[in-house]
Amino acid sequence: MNTWHNPSITEAASLLTTDIEHGLSDKEAKKRLERYGQNKLRKGKRFSALAIFVSQFKSLVIWVLMGAAAVSAALGETVDGIAIIAIVILNAVIGFFQEYRAEKAAAALARLTAPHCRVVRGGHSVVVAATEIVPGDILLLEGGDLVAADARLIQASVLRINEAPLTGESQAVGKFTGNLPPETPLAERKNMVFLGTSVTGGTGRALVVDTGMETELGHIAKLLETAESGETPLQRQLNRVARLLLWACFGIVALIFSLGLLRGIAPFELFLSAVSLAVAAIPEGLPAVVTVALALGVQRMVQRHALVRRLASVETLGRAQVICTDKTGTLTMGEMTVRKLITSESLYRVTGEGYVTEGAFFSGNIESPPWKIPELLALLRASAACNDAELTLIDDRPGIVGDPTEGALLVASAKGGITRAIIETEMPRLAVVPFDSDRKRMTVIRSRESRSWAFVKGAPEVILHRCTLIRTGQGVRELTEIDRSRLLQANTLLAHDALRVLAIAERPLGGFSFEDGMVVNDSEIEQELTLLGLVGLQDPPRAEAKAAVGKCIRAGIKTVMITGDHPDTARAIGHELGILGKGDEVLVGAELDRLDDEALKERVAQVSVYARVTAEHKLRIVRAWKSLDAVVAMTGDGVNDAPAIKEASIGIAMGITGTEVTKEAADIIITDDNFASIVAAVEEGRGIYDNIAKTLAYLLAGNTGELIVMLSAVLLGWPLPLLPLHLLWINLVTDGLPALALATDPIDPDVLNRPPRHSQETLFNWNFLKLTLLTGLLTAGVTLGVFAYELYIDNSLEQARDAAFTALVIAELLRAFGARSEQRTIWQIGLFSNLRLFLIVAVSFALQLAIHHVPMLQKLFQIEPVTLNQCVVWIGVGSIPLIILELRKVIRRPQTKKV
Repeated sequence: MNTWHNPSITEAASLLTTDIEHGLSDKEAKKRLERYGQNKLRKGKRFSALAIFVSQFKSLVIWVLMGAAAVSAALGETVDGIAIIAIVILNAVIGFFQEYRAEKAAAALARLTAPHCRVVRGGHSVVVAATEIVPGDILLLEGGDLVAADARLIQASVLRINEAPLTGESQAVGKFTGNLPPETPLAERKNMVFLGTSVTGGTGRALVVDTGMETELGHIAKLLETAESGETPLQRQLNRVARLLLWACFGIVALIFSLGLLRGIAPFELFLSAVSLAVAAIPEGLPAVVTVALALGVQRMVQRHALVRRLASVETLGRAQVICTDKTGTLTMGEMTVRKLITSESLYRVTGEGYVTEGAFFSGNIESPPWKIPELLALLRASAACNDAELTLIDDRPGIVGDPTEGALLVASAKGGITRAIIETEMPRLAVVPFDSDRKRMTVIRSRESRSWAFVKGAPEVILHRCTLIRTGQGVRELTEIDRSRLLQANTLLAHDALRVLAIAERPLGGFSFEDGMVVNDSEIEQELTLLGLVGLQDPPRAEAKAAVGKCIRAGIKTVMITGDHPDTARAIGHELGILGKGDEVLVGAELDRLDDEALKERVAQVSVYARVTAEHKLRIVRAWKSLDAVVAMTGDGVNDAPAIKEASIGIAMGITGTEVTKEAADIIITDDNFASIVAAVEEGRGIYDNIAKTLAYLLAGNTGELIVMLSAVLLGWPLPLLPLHLLWINLVTDGLPALALATDPIDPDVLNRPPRHSQETLFNWNFLKLTLLTGLLTAGVTLGVFAYELYIDNSLEQARDAAFTALVIAELLRAFGARSEQRTIWQIGLFSNLRLFLIVAVSFALQLAIHHVPMLQKLFQIEPVTLNQCVVWIGVGSIPLIILELRKVIRRPQTKKV
């Protein structure tokens, strides 16, 4: 039953057969514990460390590489085989540690449960383990407690609950004991308390109605179990590559072997050449290249406040088409802040964000120091005087203890030079009339200048009704109807700006008695007050968030704000940040409930802001976007965000305010809780994809050239131009090392000025295949050309193979410089802008020369020393593919968009 907020307390107690005064007996509690089970969340399916490690070898590309390693070992190329196996194991170890951590979300959920709590058993207050609480228990609550179960309130005295982890509501929620309609959304069930939330103030007594997996938190745990992250686009791409290479290798071996037999080539020699070529066709360096590209990107992302938990998720983020983001703490500071003050004379704008006590006061564009404005100073002094919060440091960051709204008032007062210490020294507290949701006001009595003063704050309409005077720059005067009308109008305008408005007042007292800090005749104190002004508070947008949203728009990424806050607040923040554009909609959770999945799928693209949503709503929104084949990122910090974060294409958690549940379900953790850092991570993701794409193009184009060389020789009836060892050397020197350098290429500064790639877009599009084939033909052309010249002009097979081998290596190495961009030429990019690549090419040239002149290597590779004239000629011939491809860029430039 999830409508416990609807029946009366008596009806709820009757349904649970419990006595709301005396609670359950110990005997009955034990029976119910056996019936309902322990009050804890079920742990998700767990896997052994061995099972997780074995699962890393399921990828097809891994099996292809292991096959290549076996063949290399069979051919006697033990070093090459060991290198391939080392690459496979390295990737498996990295994947193991990522996945081992990724399945901890259910355990983190369980840690939110309070270890002990107070309940009424047999008419007595006792402390029991939270796991032993059962439906029907009477739970006792006070400030600082974690709520141990879902419960219906029986009594509430100034009770306020922080429900942000569960609902996303940024303000502490005041509670009462009345009934609510059945359709009341979760965030507005003010007669209930929920497992995993915390008491910020007041006391309460509640009837436990649900425990364990039947609680709202348990419902989220069930959603988390159903959420599936699935393969990333990068993983799908690599598996496609593996399948293509696998079939290509089988075809190559069969074709070359068949044609060679027809020509009468010795079977063993033919077998060695065919299998060597098949091994060479597999870019075994690709997993290492991908790992290096991702790992270097991860290092850069750490510097930009993004911590990556799954390497493959970096590239996925680069594909993001939609970012669904929580409001509180991500787009906003997550800390209530005074934004505006209104006195009898003026409206003041307050600068500074969050709980940092640095800021200024402006009237228009003129800075207005409070110590020069008596009425403003009086407003700030009363805001600090009527307050129960305290400013403190939490993990070396400014924070508050107590109600966030009161904390914001203290921060504003401190900006004006009035601290809590000053207030307590100059005006010792005598008594308090606590805030009450029915009264909508709070009063603190203090001793000031040898007499008692009452400082009052509350809802403007309530406080104004009790005021007869108003403080101005010239002193105190009568509050007129014109004043009331103007201030009520100001209250309305502030509320339309999504500001929470409080009125602050004071009065001197006489003839009142106080006992033990409580007011005896409080009904008379909160009368004939002197109004000091209005205070407008808000959880403000982050300074960087608007610019980051603008970057998303330019990058073709839709930003969707999802929050548990009130629709008016959500709409105002959406407009301020630029998320709500022309034609965009705001959808409330209650409306979303009336849409089935198909209707939501049709409407989801038009909705930019969701308000008053639950964990299930967030999950549905993410699934609706995924059903449109969109790559969707989901950000959040609360427990209610975890299922959607796990379901999303890329899950992002907040590192500072995020719960452990959310962090464990996420792929990426933002360490500064800033939306701008998410956009920076998208930029890195796009750059990493570009590097992987250009590296794969370079590798496959080189392998294509080698295949064309060997196939052409067989078809033409020529001797094989390259020996098996030549192919393996080319694979190592011209593929592996330059490819690793390409993977570290600097990110294009314009990477965010183009639309995201579609989730189904493949690397193997027509343009990719055309360029790969063209490059392979050019490389093969120059190789076959020098081979034919040396074979038929100089009549030397050894010299012909020597020339083909060296020309192919040179062509591949030089082409690495041009492979850095499909549009920009080498001189536009800069030859030395990737110093790693330049040095690797230089070292590879030196190694190629070395095998020509070291006697042992000469014999091994069956080659001769190279003369200076030969070196110049072969470099010239090897430059031809690069020159043609660079000229193609110049010719095509007017037809292509610079990226």
